[in-house]
Amino acid sequence: MAYPRLTKEPGALRTAAAIKAGTLSPLEAVDAAIARIEQLNAPLNAVVVQDFDRARETAKALEHQGPDDNSPLFGVPMTVKESYDVAGLPTTFGIERYKDTIATRDSRVVEKLKAAGAIIIGKTNVPAELTDWQSNNPVYGRTNNPHDHGRSPGGSSGGSAAAVASGMVACEFGSDIGGSIRVPAHFCGVWGHKPSWGLISKRGHSHPAFAGKPTHDGALSVCGPLARSGEDIAALMQVTAEHVMPSNAKPLSECRLLLVTHIEGSPVDYSVGTPLEDAMAKLEPVVVRVDRESALLPDLAKHHRNYMRMMNTAMARGAPDPKGNRATATDWFNLLDAQAECEAEWQKLLEEYDFVLAPPAPVLATEHVEGSLFKTDVSINTKMVSSASGLAWAGVATLPNLPSTVLPIGTFDNLPCGMQVIGPRWRDLDCIHAAIAIDEIVNG
Repeated sequence: MAYPRLTKEPGALRTAAAIKAGTLSPLEAVDAAIARIEQLNAPLNAVVVQDFDRARETAKALEHQGPDDNSPLFGVPMTVKESYDVAGLPTTFGIERYKDTIATRDSRVVEKLKAAGAIIIGKTNVPAELTDWQSNNPVYGRTNNPHDHGRSPGGSSGGSAAAVASGMVACEFGSDIGGSIRVPAHFCGVWGHKPSWGLISKRGHSHPAFAGKPTHDGALSVCGPLARSGEDIAALMQVTAEHVMPSNAKPLSECRLLLVTHIEGSPVDYSVGTPLEDAMAKLEPVVVRVDRESALLPDLAKHHRNYMRMMNTAMARGAPDPKGNRATATDWFNLLDAQAECEAEWQKLLEEYDFVLAPPAPVLATEHVEGSLFKTDVSINTKMVSSASGLAWAGVATLPNLPSTVLPIGTFDNLPCGMQVIGPRWRDLDCIHAAIAIDEIVNG
């Protein structure tokens, strides 16, 4: 079944085109977005920081300026994840002791979005510390999935996906280290893209403990867009990337695909597997070939273990774990070596296949739970399995620093389901364009 679209509102590029054509003004676009937030946000609690007055002033200033060819998002109202610094607004990461931490300058991503003509009208909700597949924290409360208010929109960019899926805004910017863009896109039925590591600057997207201080980008973690179309995702990538993205795009009909649905220790529920198989039934007659196993496929279970060690060490910045164990410098260099091995194996695999397809998570949108989802079990094929095991599907693309585009491919019991399209490093646009072609076949 085609995935459910909750809104008919135009996307970012269509909004920009209407403004350029003179059928819509930036102020009218901003006022319409504000009206949608005021109408739709209360039961969702997605847009938790509102900056409406400044957005209206910016829109008025843009009307005097007029669009140009260097402003592809001219006049487009959008939100960003709460963890991005926007000068004059709080950046808390959902942590109560930082609720009065006000950013003094824009993050690099926000600078680039504004330079492209976008108007930031607010910020969206996150889990505390950005560490859950729910978006609930003591500062702003809980965000609900727009398809089912009793379920999570995902995390940590859950507010982002909910705002886009419901139609409050056309596009958003989130971040991802443990599926934090891809899982919300999957849970909410929108598009999301995890870029190649290092392609988009993370300056101004750092823990509020380091507010105002320059910090490194951090291993594994990336910034990336969410939207309701692949074309909007590509545009957002082009205006925020720090260097030109090479492309070796070819028709999907000439592509060789590998479908991965099994990682030892992280089973995939039939509610995800069924829409995936339905999508593959439409894809297989169109492409050169689809394989479901390959001797070139890296040992995903082994790499998952290294991914979890590396992610936990990076997010804790080397602090002791709950058991008091602290990673040494030798431990860290060993992890870097393991990551390099993983990257080399994926490079060889992606010389044989154009793209690898995989589920973004082993389950669809989960019901709300108290505390961290990762400390609970979830039903997968009628058996209770640790929710944290699902992080293996995030690590598939994260440990080797690869780009991954998530597109909606269908539903199960009226909940949306997505698919990851993973490709070679730096070939982000190729992943997005392949996902657009898949969308035309699966959902067209």
